[in-house]
Formats: sequence, C-alpha cells, structure tokens
Amino acid sequence: MTIKIKLKQYTNGKILNKVSRKIHKWLMLFIGIQFVIWSVTGTYMVFFDIDYIHGDSLVVNHQDKINPHDIEYSLSTLFGEYPNAENIRLSTFLQQPVYRFKVNTQSGPVQFLLDARSGQPLSPITELKAIEAAHYYSTLGKVKSVVLITDNPPFELSPRALPAWRINFDDFGAPSLYFSQSTGELVGKRHTFWRLFDWMFRFHVMDYEDGGDIGNWLLFAVTFFAILGCVLGLIMTGFLLIRPTKKLVALHKNTSRGVIK
Repeated sequence: MTIKIKLKQYTNGKILNKVSRKIHKWLMLFIGIQFVIWSVTGTYMVFFDIDYIHGDSLVVNHQDKINPHDIEYSLSTLFGEYPNAENIRLSTFLQQPVYRFKVNTQSGPVQFLLDARSGQPLSPITELKAIEAAHYYSTLGKVKSVVLITDNPPFELSPRALPAWRINFDDFGAPSLYFSQSTGELVGKRHTFWRLFDWMFRFHVMDYEDGGDIGNWLLFAVTFFAILGCVLGLIMTGFLLIRPTKKLVALHKNTSRGVIK
C-alpha cells in the first residue's frame, strides 16, 4: 500500500512538473520581453538623479527682493481698472515688480502681467523679452531657435501653459525653456534626458499615451501573468531540488511494465 501511494504521488508530481514546465515556457516567452523592458527602463530611471531629470540644473533660482517703495500702482487702482481680477500675485519679472492675475471672460480665463510701478501691461511678452528672460533665469549658452506655441503643444508641455515661448539652446542635451507669453513665468524646462525618461516611464508602466495611468488594465494583466510565471518557476525548481530516489523510479518503471502488481 505504501509503495502504491508513493508511486501515485510520484506520478502526480511528474504530471504537475510537466504541465508547469510547458505553461512556464510559453508564458515567459511573451512575459519575458516585458521583464527585459522593466529592467532597462527601471535602470535608466534609477541611474539619473531626479533633480537633474527635472531640469533644475538648467535654471538659476534668483531671490529677487521687492522694495515696497517701488510699488506705486496700488491694489485699489488695479481693482478699479480690473474689477473681476482674481488670484492676484505680487512678484518679479526680470528684477522688476509685477502683478500677475487672471480675469474670467466669456471666452475663458485671461492671464495678465502688469508693471507694479506704473500699471502698464507687459503681456503678451515679446520674443526679445522671452530671450532676455531665458538668459536671466538660466546658465545656458547660445540660443538656437525661438518658437511661439499657441496650439498643439509637444508632449513635454502642458496645454494649460499655452500660449508659450519655446527657447531652444545650442547646448549639451538640447535643452529647452518654456515661458508663458501671458505671465512671463517659466513653465517648463526640458532636455534630451528628460524626454528619454518620459518614454522610459511610459514603457515601464505600460501606458503608451501620456504615462498618467499607472493603474491601467494592461499593466495589471501582465503583472498577474508575471507572478503566475514566477510561481510555476518555483514549482519547477522544487522538483529539481527534490528529485525522486532511484529506488522509487525503478519501482515506477517495473510497475509500468507489470513486474510489480
């Protein structure tokens, strides 16, 4: 009885090993490609410092101070001319005090940039002002080209920042700075390594549109089958480590031939 039980266990184990090996082979043939992609993209994203990827090394964080005596255009005067002004901010642009605010109109919100000394509108900023701002807020060298983007922005720029000036520099990594034409603010800093990082992230989370959906069904499905492949691999490893004894194998062969009944 004991021999029959052991032979039955051995036969069942052999079948399980065979089935696991077959499923594991075909499963990993497809899932293994994504394993390689995860390894490459993960290595790239870990290798580079995230602050460098964000482009922090491209810009200079000036701590420009505002002299209260320079503010000759008061808030009461501003509300008198722009009664629907919202989100008013007092800040600086190229070392001069400015007001930044928005006004909601029938066609949508409109951003404004005013000189806080005279109340003169500074927006939309010109190409020369955008270039001047690019040199002031960065350590980059020669400007290669300047483009005004009003619609269909590239994937690296949010549509909310439009219209915007794109300043391309002839420097290492093909850096680009984006300035809002309405407010003069720096709204983007990009370079080749950021663009590669963005694509690596999309392939890593398997969201090939914009990389924003990290809980998509494709990632879930591949992860599930990847875990299944690992479990089958552990089963195969177990059969390799715990091999049947020669005596048990001989009993199985004799039983198959009818020698032992």
